[in-house]
Amino acid sequence: LFGRRCLISRQPGLAPLLAQARLPADQAAPAAQLSLRIARPLRARKAIAGRAGIVPGLSQAFSLSSQERVALLWLAEAVRLQTLSSRDDAQLSADQFQALHALLQTRFPKVHATLQREVVGDLSLLYTWKGADPQARPIMLMAHQDVVPVAPGTEGDWEVPPFAGEVKDGFIWGRGSWDDKGNLLSQMEAVEMLLASGYQPPRTIYLAYGADEEVGGARGARQIAALLQQRGVRLDFVLDEGLLVLEGLMPGIAKPTALIGVAEKGYMSVVLKVSATPGHSSMPPPKGTSAIAMMSAALARLEDKQLPAGIRGVAFEMFDTLAPEMSGFARVALSNLWLFGPVVQKQLEGAASTNAMLRTTTALTIVNAGNKENVLPGRAEATVNFRILPGDTKEGVLAHMHSHVADAAPGGKFELVALPSAVDASKVAPTDSAQYRVLNQTVREVFPDALVAPGLMVAGTDSIHYGAISDHIFKFSPIRANSEDLKRFHGTNERLSVANYQDAIRFYHRLIPQVAVLPAQ
Repeated sequence: LFGRRCLISRQPGLAPLLAQARLPADQAAPAAQLSLRIARPLRARKAIAGRAGIVPGLSQAFSLSSQERVALLWLAEAVRLQTLSSRDDAQLSADQFQALHALLQTRFPKVHATLQREVVGDLSLLYTWKGADPQARPIMLMAHQDVVPVAPGTEGDWEVPPFAGEVKDGFIWGRGSWDDKGNLLSQMEAVEMLLASGYQPPRTIYLAYGADEEVGGARGARQIAALLQQRGVRLDFVLDEGLLVLEGLMPGIAKPTALIGVAEKGYMSVVLKVSATPGHSSMPPPKGTSAIAMMSAALARLEDKQLPAGIRGVAFEMFDTLAPEMSGFARVALSNLWLFGPVVQKQLEGAASTNAMLRTTTALTIVNAGNKENVLPGRAEATVNFRILPGDTKEGVLAHMHSHVADAAPGGKFELVALPSAVDASKVAPTDSAQYRVLNQTVREVFPDALVAPGLMVAGTDSIHYGAISDHIFKFSPIRANSEDLKRFHGTNERLSVANYQDAIRFYHRLIPQVAVLPAQ
């Protein structure tokens, strides 16, 4: 795929990687021979160099092509480690996380010789790359080490075993290849290459890698953010995993669309408990007064009377940015929401993905009641999950829920209990800032065929915990994805294409020196 010449690091444990790659160890290329030039039209290079905060020429050439095969194999090796996290068991898979830490130290010797490494919350990692100007506000890149489990019974549905970490048919296969070890190792690859070139950042750069993102980040990201806040750190720029370069997924737009998450929805699960007098099924109570009847009515009302939707905030800005690039009636309608707003909103509410951008969503996820077919239970419980839109609050959601449940369960025979994992929506990062502009520009450089627009992250990320120490938090993964790819996310046959991994390394290699010279705040 890449030719047979490859930079080989003679490190313990590399033998099986070499065997898989079928690369004779004596065919290693000297480091001095490794280079790849990213060519751009002269006019484009001048335009890039002329922008504020851009370092002309620094990332125009860097070592990548001849190292790609080994880089892929190290990512595959990382995928083989089953770094599963648990909300309740902090030591679940601890040996796998420690093996991943050892792998990172072996693969990235310059990173570990230059950057300060701290272990936070037992398994999460914080790296500090000291900048030349200690007064400049630092920046942060984020990823996470943990992965979601494979759904029991689906292991046989995978084309490649989920933790095989196999490079096949132009893809790195396995759980975590996309979410999120591809991001983590591509950041490390970029930093290692910059260090090899002698690059010294003008401001401090943090790399933060939580070990429990998939279960809320309480031991990882939350503790790292608290530690930095305790030290008086204020971050000028944060980039975490998030939205993608979408291909064929935006109606009316033929080009790929790169959405940069500028905000993240909040999260709250509420347990609803309804009580009634238990009894025998031969003598049921008046209509609508049993525990199950009241629970059913309450859930029906919550489903029917959801929090209001609207094309506002981040959703409005996204559609306003993309409207000129659309075709047909979509272009006309989205460019004139003052006239077509109600029609557009109704259509957007009809699809799950776009409805989630317009409102705080309501999802009925768990229901429990009864244990015998001829007994009326005295208690019914249900869990309702809300994803909170920026502008709404946890308190507002609880008030909304209380008012509708009270109508279905008269006499106050109910209780609402918010689970402790609740978190409000993030702040919205401004798009008229130098931080957003440099990120936007970097995306355009690496994905020149893509349109770029702000978007709303409807799922959860570790960066939700950093709102107290930064106003410029973005959620974007430099990965192209189509509708078939999205099915693999947290699902069966997760994989990351070789081309995507190349793009990710190029992206971070270009982004770091550009964002590191942002104008002082």
